[in-house]
This record gives sequence, C-alpha cells and structure tokens, in this order.
Amino acid sequence: MDDDVVEAMTDKILGKLPNTYAFTKALSESIVEEAMPHIPCLIMRPSVIIPIYKEPIPGWTDNINGPTGLLIGAGKGVIRTMYCNENGYADYLPVDIAVNGLLLAVWNYIYFKDYDKRVYNMTSSNEFKVTWREIIERGRKITEKIPLNGVVWYPGGSLKSSRLMHNICILLFHMIPAYIIDALLFLAGYKPIMCHVQRRINKGFEVFEYYANNQWDFENSYVEDLRARVNNVEYEKYQVHGNDLDIDAYFSDCIRAARIYVLKEPEHTLPAARRHLRVMYWVDVITKILFFLLIIYLLASWSETFRTLLTTGVTYISKLMNSS
Repeated sequence: MDDDVVEAMTDKILGKLPNTYAFTKALSESIVEEAMPHIPCLIMRPSVIIPIYKEPIPGWTDNINGPTGLLIGAGKGVIRTMYCNENGYADYLPVDIAVNGLLLAVWNYIYFKDYDKRVYNMTSSNEFKVTWREIIERGRKITEKIPLNGVVWYPGGSLKSSRLMHNICILLFHMIPAYIIDALLFLAGYKPIMCHVQRRINKGFEVFEYYANNQWDFENSYVEDLRARVNNVEYEKYQVHGNDLDIDAYFSDCIRAARIYVLKEPEHTLPAARRHLRVMYWVDVITKILFFLLIIYLLASWSETFRTLLTTGVTYISKLMNSS
C-alpha cells in the first residue's frame, strides 16, 4: 500500500485516539482484559517511561525517544521551541521503578492471592507535580554545567502556548537554519543532515504535543497498597516511591548517561564541550545584537517616522549622559 492509503486507513482506525502509540496500548489492554477470566494476568499502566533512577546505572537509556530526546535536542541547540502548556505538570516514571512495580504486583497476586487488583496505574503526578516550565528551566541549567559535544547553537528558546507562534518559530529557528547549515555542509563536501534531524523532531512533536497540552490526574492507590505490604528492606530494594528523589541530581545523571551511552561522548570530552559552549554563547549574543541592529537599520531606511523617532531618542539619551 502506498503512503496515502496507509495515512487514510490510520485516521479511520484511530478515531478519537491521538496517535498510533495510544492505539496500540489500548489494543493491548483490550486483549489482556479479554483473557483475564481464563489466565492469571495483570495490566500495568506506566506513564511516560524515562531513564533509570537508581539501578543498575543511574540515568541510563538506550534511545532518544521521549524526554531524553528533548533534552539532547535542546542541549545541542536544535530545539528552540515547544508547543506546550508550561503550567501543566508532566507524568514520568523511571524505568527501574516501573520494573519494580511489575515485580511487586506479580508477587502480590501470587503470594497474597489478591485477585481483585488486576489493573495498576504506575504514575507519579499525584505525588510529584513538576511543571513543564520547571523541567525546561532545570534542564537548561544542567546542560550548561554538563554540555554536549558539537553544540550547533547555544541552547535557548522557550515554550509556546500558541500553536501559531510555535509554527512561526519552527520556520524561523528550526527549518531555515537547517537548510542554511545543510547548504554549507553540501558545499563543504559533507552529507546534509540537519533537515532530516528537524523532520524527525517535528515528527516527535506530533506525539509529544497531545500529552504536553492535556492534563490528567491518575489514581494509584493500588501501588500505595504495595508499598504498605513490603518490609523495610524490600521497600528500598524494590523501590516504587520517590521519597529520596533529587530532581536536579536525576537530570544530571540523565545528561551524563546520554552523553556516554547514547551519543558516545566520553567523560574526558567534557572540558572541550564546556569551552565550545562558551564560544557558542558569545556567537549567540553577537548574532542577536547584529540582528537587532539590522532591524533598526532597515526600519530607519524604509520609514521617515522611525528615523525621526530614532534620531530624537539618540539625542535625548546623549543629553542625559552628558548631564550626568
């Protein structure tokens, strides 16, 4: 089947569901639910899975899907805008916490014969409410301390509550720079890659935006019951709580692990990455100043009124400086 047929079928099959990710999860749950009367089984509903919290390697992940990809993209300077409700809070779950919850749920089912509890919401937002704005601000500070190699531009940008503004920023700060960089790479004899990167980012945004602009509160009392049933040793060994969570330390672990295991950037390259980031900071500052001056020059060239206002303003400021 060609792409147009697949796309038409996809829209028809999905119905009100936002994407194929949500559809396959719902389909899997439906199949398991039908089998429940006949076989021993449970349904575990983890929220967005993120890198390891503690064991075996803090911060480890093997892909750039989800929040890790956003951190890497923002850290490299290629993600400058996100369409997101900045005051909404994210619901994330480290993968080792999800695995611990799965083990405890099975143990509870078999050992205590607790057959009534068959569906577990493995979520965090009812206990840890961290807004998207806070996540971005924390991530930005950490990527300044632990920068990535080969930063394309100094990390920046912002969250947008307007889709129109977000799309304008994608054009100005994602696609146009990508075409310029690819043109330079082509002229230098290298393979263009930035347009491909930006298309992948935009594809990821299509899935991300639905969850970043909607808010849910999940009830997870069954998980709380699991915590109450384990002894003190098992409480820490099979951790399904975040009582000792340090968000900044966790984000730092995620960035360090992403450098080493995903991007293959060894620890000894960190000093060079910091030097490169400082250079890109000044490149960013100088570029913004030149852009601002260019806008003033163009307005002064095209508008007599603006030129008069500019002259008056400069004269007034000069008088103030001389009088002081």
